[in-house]
Amino acid sequence: MEILWVGYNVLHVMELDALILSRIQFAATIAFHILFPSFTIGLANWLMVLEWRWLKTRDDTWRRLFDFWSKVFAVSFGMGVVSGVVMSYQFGTNWSGLTAAAGNILGPLLGYEVLTAFFLEAGFLGIMLFGWDRVGEKLHFTATCMVAIGTLISTFWIISANSWMQTPVGYDLVDGVFIPTDWWAIVFNPSFPLRLAHMVTAAFLTTAFTIAGISAWYVWRGDIGTGARRTFAMAVLFAGLAAPVQIIIGDFHGLDVKEYQPAKLAAMEGHWDSKESPVPLRLFAIPDAGGEKNDFEIAIPYLGSLILDHSLDGKITGLKDFDAADRPPVGIVFWSFRIMVAAGMLMALVGLVGLFLMWRGRLATTRPYLAVCMAMTPIGFIAVLAGWVTTEVGRQPYVIYGLLRTADAVSPVSAGSVAFSLAAFLIVYTIVFGAGTWYILKLLRKGPAKAETQDSAYVRAKGPVASLTGGEH
Repeated sequence: MEILWVGYNVLHVMELDALILSRIQFAATIAFHILFPSFTIGLANWLMVLEWRWLKTRDDTWRRLFDFWSKVFAVSFGMGVVSGVVMSYQFGTNWSGLTAAAGNILGPLLGYEVLTAFFLEAGFLGIMLFGWDRVGEKLHFTATCMVAIGTLISTFWIISANSWMQTPVGYDLVDGVFIPTDWWAIVFNPSFPLRLAHMVTAAFLTTAFTIAGISAWYVWRGDIGTGARRTFAMAVLFAGLAAPVQIIIGDFHGLDVKEYQPAKLAAMEGHWDSKESPVPLRLFAIPDAGGEKNDFEIAIPYLGSLILDHSLDGKITGLKDFDAADRPPVGIVFWSFRIMVAAGMLMALVGLVGLFLMWRGRLATTRPYLAVCMAMTPIGFIAVLAGWVTTEVGRQPYVIYGLLRTADAVSPVSAGSVAFSLAAFLIVYTIVFGAGTWYILKLLRKGPAKAETQDSAYVRAKGPVASLTGGEH
């Protein structure tokens, strides 16, 4: 209680109102939450591939890998569910204005997620985890596939709801209340397809680099017999193929942002003056919102127009064309976007180098590359967090873009109440999810069960590529 009281006094001194505190609370909650789905979406599909390989080859290594990674999935899935449930309550406690205005649309979309995805995942998860000796092989594989499909369906509905708030369509606005008129338009709103592809690919890349980094560590320390060479090769192969695709998806998504959320794009690029043409690509800048300029910048001429408009003389709307009250926080959006892009470019580079090493048969024997992959283990999580900061902060000051301001969506609660609950959330989340993360790390340190007998010299001589097919080294 003393800690909570100290936290309340600190926030009181900072003179943060209920709006800012509610935003901080929801941001902290979703930051905790998104780490787990961004991993489990890809991991569920990873498990599906591992079991499929076992069914096809009858190589027990694939079964051991499935058993190991399914334990990691179970803990991650549980923490994702717990943290996600809390956010739904915050719609009522902290954001009653949003619920009252858009509940007719957001309620069914989130309800469909529970009915079509969560129940599917929860129903088949038990069979996947505990059904090996109780059901047939085909039924067990079906359960694994259903869990993987369930994660993708869940992503579908969540991204649909969030995308509608970014690009709202298919409604009538009656006395401040959004009334749905076209559910097809609502679900498949203009920004939805590319945002769904962007998020799913990001989740797969997060999983790929996490597994690649952990597997590289196993190979580095000489844990021959753990199947690490196989998972390392698989993860690098996917990363090398998917990361360039993600860059292309991001490029097309940027064109969507230019059309539907020009203020967000201007903040992402640190672009103030619409008259500036061609638009440079600003690699580094110090945005000055008060002075409506960048105090310092490093930019590449023409490249901004080429990327943002696919022409050498293209223009984009500058921040000066929007009232100061309608602009997002420029500095946060500018830098979060660059962190996301830098992470994506780095993933693409590491993935392509990995493909080259795999082609040369040196993937598992190039120790500098193993070290790089180990260091890159959290890169997917960093990119996802930076991307969501760009997305959510970039739409401010609106919670439903252009229609409902965040200030009008907050609940009529006192700053003290929100400060108390915020402190409680941070303490509980740190303890609970810290313990869960510690347990996952403990599992990862132990690694899959050892069963192979090949010596390290033999494995180094043959390389990891053949293991992808389950063949002999």
